[in-house]
Amino acid sequence: MISPLRQFIVKVHGRCNLGCDYCYVYKSIDRRWLTRPVSMSREVMDAVAQRIGEHVRTHRQAAVDVVLHGGEPLLAGHDKIEHLLAAVHRAVGSSARIRFVVQTNAVLIDDRYLRLFAEWDTRIGVSLDGDAAAHDRHRRSLAGAGTYQAVAGSLRKITAGPFRSLFGGLLCTVDVRNDPLATYTGLLEFSPPMVDFLLPHGNWSNPPPFRAADSTATPYADWLIAIFDRWYGAPEQETRIRLFESIIDLLLGGRSSVEGVGLEIPRMMVIETDGTIERADVLATAYEGAAATGLHVVRDSFDAALRLSGPSAEPAHSCRRCDVYRTCGGGLLAHRYRRGEGFGNPSVYCLDLRRLIRHIQARLTADLAGMAAR
Repeated sequence: MISPLRQFIVKVHGRCNLGCDYCYVYKSIDRRWLTRPVSMSREVMDAVAQRIGEHVRTHRQAAVDVVLHGGEPLLAGHDKIEHLLAAVHRAVGSSARIRFVVQTNAVLIDDRYLRLFAEWDTRIGVSLDGDAAAHDRHRRSLAGAGTYQAVAGSLRKITAGPFRSLFGGLLCTVDVRNDPLATYTGLLEFSPPMVDFLLPHGNWSNPPPFRAADSTATPYADWLIAIFDRWYGAPEQETRIRLFESIIDLLLGGRSSVEGVGLEIPRMMVIETDGTIERADVLATAYEGAAATGLHVVRDSFDAALRLSGPSAEPAHSCRRCDVYRTCGGGLLAHRYRRGEGFGNPSVYCLDLRRLIRHIQARLTADLAGMAAR
């Protein structure tokens, strides 16, 4: 029996109003975005909605996530975004609970968007890389100007009034040149309910910054550990950090809620602006077409996409012998790629993941031993 999808990532707009230098879409080896429509048409939106409704009813699902993504989704405009939200709601009806999320750089947030998202109970996830210096290092406008002040202004608009409940959290891409605690406190300034830390996308053929293949250093683990120790040791919870929570849950026998740790295969699909159904878009960092299925929402169901075999998710043999394998899971699939070998390698972040997991495990073990002694 096919395990159903839990998340549908809908690319409502295929361009962006920022020029972030680490972007895994516009700076990657996969240039197919240039051939796709700039914005998803209402006809394709209707087809997406019908396929989601079909999938929900076929598998009798209680709830699904529908994520409005891009590019920058708000470039699609208020009317188109409302059309999609309404179409999905009509197609699913009372069959399942729909958890709408919009992932945005927040520059275009205005009162009309906030009212629209409140009407359709849509959570807002915002990309912010920390304080002004950290954020503006990479997240710049197309003209090269920093965007921190614009994003901070939008975040205050979201969080300082009647729309506070819409705030889903912050997405921060790690740069080890930025001070980790200054980055973390910069995020906490907006009292996020959740923080996601994203490792820069790279692989063995195109390594991420400061992650040399022949080095035993663990710069990303060291950076994250500094934040973990502050977060874990805080007298009161400052925010939720999904990466840390997922590692803890896995170490205690539970499940992960983030892609890239744990053994569970993510149950999600991406729908591009032209209606093509694709696998995780971060696979675009490996080679052109790595995410392709050849399917389209007008003629194909999501079950058809699930039945297709994609890039092998089998981990390297060395991973299976590792003491943290059940927690690490081999890392994010896109990070395992090596040209000529495919994805059957450890993650390019293998050493970092192992050090981070072992550090968290040691903290948990010490605390549990202390509790038992008391």
